Amino acid sequence: MAQESKNGLEVIPRDSAKIKKIWMTALILLVVTAVEFLLAFTMERGMLLYIIFIVLTIVKAKYIMMEFMHLGEEAKPLFYSIIVPLIFLIWLIIALFKEGSDIFLMRW
Repeated sequence: MAQESKNGLEVIPRDSAKIKKIWMTALILLVVTAVEFLLAFTMERGMLLYIIFIVLTIVKAKYIMMEFMHLGEEAKPLFYSIIVPLIFLIWLIIALFKEGSDIFLMRW
């Protein structure tokens, strides 16, 4: 990274701690994705597989929010202001699917 100064361009040395953190984040996301990939081809389709996929997706989304959106360093109320609506949104989607399937079955 370079910064401009009055004398010209000044090069800042690399911060190895930040680079290590970026690689660790990429490794964690790679491992979770590899587990999802492995489960997709080894487990039978069913409710258990879908629940595992949903949980792993939420784990990845939370980790991405904490690292890339820098919510890990923010105050907890800000973090919960994002997570709690997400939980209610997931509940709403599940409830709508359930009600929709019940209404569909009542028609037959």
